[in-house]
Amino acid sequence: MATSASWLDGLGTSKAAIISNNDVDKLLTVFQSVFDEICGYYKEGYIAQLERQLDAQGLYEAFKEEFERISATNLPWSKGREQALFESDTITKAFNKVTGQTSITNVLQHYQDNYKVSVEDFAKQVKVYIDGQEPGFRLNFFVDEVGQFVADNTRLMLNLQTIAESLNTICRGQAWIIVTAQERLDQVVGDMNAQQGNDFSRVQARFGIRMHLTSANVEEVIQKRLLKKRNSAEDQLKLVYERESGNFGTLFGFTDGSVALKNFSSEQHFINSYPFVPYQYTLFSEAIKGLSDHNAFEGRHASVGERSLLGVFKDVATSISEKPVGNLAPFDAMYAGISSVLNSFIQSSIQVAEQNLGDDFAVRILKTLFLVKYYTQFKPTLHNITILMLESFDQDVGKLKQRIEEALGLLEQQTYIQKNGELFEFLTKEEKDVETEIKNVELDGSDISSTIYELIFKDILASTRITYSKLGIDYKYAAKVDGELKGNPAELGINIISPLSDNATGEAAVTMESASADDLFVMLGEDSVFIRDIRLLKKTELYIRQNQRAGADSTRQRIISERGSQNQERRRKLKQRASGLLADATFIARGHVLTIGDSDPKARLQNGFQTLVEKVYSNLALLAGHSYTEKDVAKFHTASKEELLQGMEVQLSEAQQQIIDYVSAQKKQGLRVTLKSIEERFERKNYGWPSVAIAANMAALCGMGKLEARQNSNQLTDERLIAALKGNRDHDSIIFDVQVEYASSQIRALKNFYSSFFGASPRASDGSGIAREIADEFQGLAGRLQNLSATAYPFAQKMEDARATFEGLAAKDVAWFMSELATMEDELLANKEDIVDPMIGFLGGQQRQIYDKAKAFIDGNQANFDVAGADLADEIRDILGQELCFKGNVMQSAASKQAELETLIKNALEAKRTKARTKLEEMKARLHVTDEYTAADPDKKAAADAEFESAGQAIDQQTVIPLIDTQLSNFSNQTFPRIISGLAQTSGGTLKEDVIGIRSVYFVPKKTILENESDVDAYGEELKAALKEQIRNGKRIST
Repeated sequence: MATSASWLDGLGTSKAAIISNNDVDKLLTVFQSVFDEICGYYKEGYIAQLERQLDAQGLYEAFKEEFERISATNLPWSKGREQALFESDTITKAFNKVTGQTSITNVLQHYQDNYKVSVEDFAKQVKVYIDGQEPGFRLNFFVDEVGQFVADNTRLMLNLQTIAESLNTICRGQAWIIVTAQERLDQVVGDMNAQQGNDFSRVQARFGIRMHLTSANVEEVIQKRLLKKRNSAEDQLKLVYERESGNFGTLFGFTDGSVALKNFSSEQHFINSYPFVPYQYTLFSEAIKGLSDHNAFEGRHASVGERSLLGVFKDVATSISEKPVGNLAPFDAMYAGISSVLNSFIQSSIQVAEQNLGDDFAVRILKTLFLVKYYTQFKPTLHNITILMLESFDQDVGKLKQRIEEALGLLEQQTYIQKNGELFEFLTKEEKDVETEIKNVELDGSDISSTIYELIFKDILASTRITYSKLGIDYKYAAKVDGELKGNPAELGINIISPLSDNATGEAAVTMESASADDLFVMLGEDSVFIRDIRLLKKTELYIRQNQRAGADSTRQRIISERGSQNQERRRKLKQRASGLLADATFIARGHVLTIGDSDPKARLQNGFQTLVEKVYSNLALLAGHSYTEKDVAKFHTASKEELLQGMEVQLSEAQQQIIDYVSAQKKQGLRVTLKSIEERFERKNYGWPSVAIAANMAALCGMGKLEARQNSNQLTDERLIAALKGNRDHDSIIFDVQVEYASSQIRALKNFYSSFFGASPRASDGSGIAREIADEFQGLAGRLQNLSATAYPFAQKMEDARATFEGLAAKDVAWFMSELATMEDELLANKEDIVDPMIGFLGGQQRQIYDKAKAFIDGNQANFDVAGADLADEIRDILGQELCFKGNVMQSAASKQAELETLIKNALEAKRTKARTKLEEMKARLHVTDEYTAADPDKKAAADAEFESAGQAIDQQTVIPLIDTQLSNFSNQTFPRIISGLAQTSGGTLKEDVIGIRSVYFVPKKTILENESDVDAYGEELKAALKEQIRNGKRIST
């Protein structure tokens, strides 16, 4: 099958001068022009149309012969059509001659004026051409660099689609359009709006078969087309392979976390790829992609793909083709192949370096770092850069690495690159400006040491305490760098001797200094890179803080943001480097260089600290290896107390003996010993005991009676003692004394008194403890008597005397209880039995109720005793006034007499009520026979009767006997006359006459005392005159 191919390079290269992507209508013209050329016609459309029509009529050959014959210089048509305008007349004559026409005077002008091209006509012409070929023929149109031409122009996309559709329809699949691009078509056209996206999808639909050229494809093309070797060269390369293949893994193996790239896989692979190393295909492909993504290329080269590799590799291979076999293509050689299409701004740093650096090799390193700048998976460390710069198998890699390191130092010093940990990075002009500003940032003197503190103490050790593993004790430490305190102070310290210190390598000086210090000295040794990276870390941090602001240049802000990300990675690397320094560091404590086998940095610090603890706290061993917990406080106290109760001989531990000796010594000097002072003594050197160990041993000493504890004058025992020892407050108010040891007979007597007086056994087993318990009980008894309050009873003074006695006894010291209490024992027990207990029993029992009830009855019936029970009432008053009324059956006698007296009063009261009700009935009967009552209406009668009923109820409710007579008299003299007056009231509401009681008639007798009958007669006359006076005044008198 024959295939005719035409490269339409005009869309990307040569034809670009004719048709740009702004000249959309000429896209078809280009297709037409190229098609005309492969048909043997001229590229100018209207001339080609002339030729095609003549050819269709079978006149084309005759026309060419006639043109050449009549041409002034016998010019062949293939040359004449190129200067058609000058040969216009000749063309017209030849045309007219072969066609027999005479009407057209200017054939060229005629065809030019009438020339037009359409997609349909073009497709039909292609169809005619294909039909004229052998069966199975296909015609392919190749459109190169279509991405750069189409871009985001919708009309160009649609024109291309129309051409493709027409060719497909009319030619029935025998005409194809094949397009190429540096990258996939959907990537190079850029961002599209919705309509453009729809149009582009339609275009893509016409290009159903897509082939992506990868770096692997490129490698194969390069090896087969560019690097094919002669037989003699292959023989030489086989020898090189045999000699060097064992070193390929070392020579071309990237490390330091870099991406894994391809190496030689076989002898044939080596021969095919030489002088290139397989990694270079992938690495260079990714490098130019990264550069393209960052707009490194100019204009139509902005999208650079795999096909660009072909030219670059060809140029590099050519440049070293004359070198002896065994030489390699260094990676920096690739730069020359793309430098001409790089944007000037992106390569300005390299151009400046070429002119000013004065070191060609350093410039080559700079170009290498430029190429890999945006391929983030590749790690440009010193080792990996050395691989990229290898030029020969015979090259001394060690010297090459040294040379590269010197060049990198120069480039970093001149700010062409920056070092981030172990990575070296090319700097663009903008990045270089930022990097220069970062280098110019001024640091405070403490910035470096503060960062070392953070890396070691916060990041690696990551704790403000270290556990002494043998006893499980957590110790605080003072974090220091070169002797400067960085954290909180503590008795023990860890002092990092940094590379900045004058003693960074002075082991002898540090050892001497440590002899009298309580620090673990950690000598990191010299490391200029560590310090340099810390400076860069701090400068970058400060620079970012000062320059991150809204509204700043976006490129600058991007660079600053990238520096921030790099700084995070730099800090991570610094932590790793600090860990490495600690792994190799020298540890010194108390004048001795320590041997620490562990390689883990944190473990080394912790292990070194264990030795420091043992050297500083030499008395830590007195704790006998016991790991104390809070539970030990109660446990130690209980165990010691039980041993004492069982009569076992108490054995003090070394730690307990130390505490006893300290308390005794302080007391001999007249000093106050508190829990706080004891803790301060034994938590510090040379002891270092934890507070829980001190508390547990203090509890044991108190439990065995060696020490006693008081707080606010109150003795602390058992639960209160344990709670105080375990608590975190008021340790300076908990006072300890050494207990005096007493004879067992004294302790036994004290126990017996406690049991006899309080009816229970003491909790304590030692003399002081029992004495304190007795004092506490006395204090409690005094308080109880105080609360009972006997002021309303005749024995109030006795109770106060007893309360004062017990309160006084409670204030006695232990010595008094041990020696003097026995002299008062009988008196105290007797007083308790005869006085105190009966008083308490009286106030807390039924006797008090009897007393209170009798007292209330006597006080409430004083007036009744004038009528009945006066003698019995006097007897009860006598009983209630007795000082010892709380003793014996006194209250039962009072209760009996009270019951008898209540009966007497009750009978007298009932008799008086009966008599009064009788008189009321008599007055009511008298009322009913009066004219006023008889004449009254029923309502007034009922109201009058209700008055009598109310008076009777009042008498029934009265409990004071004399007051019943008073109530009856008031009714007779006041209420009864008022009732009569009410009955006599007229219907209009006025009284016809007034009724008054005889007792309300007032007169002043001449004699207030009647002595004889004459006086009686005179008084009778005076009363008679007063009564008549009332009658004359219209009053009626109720007798």
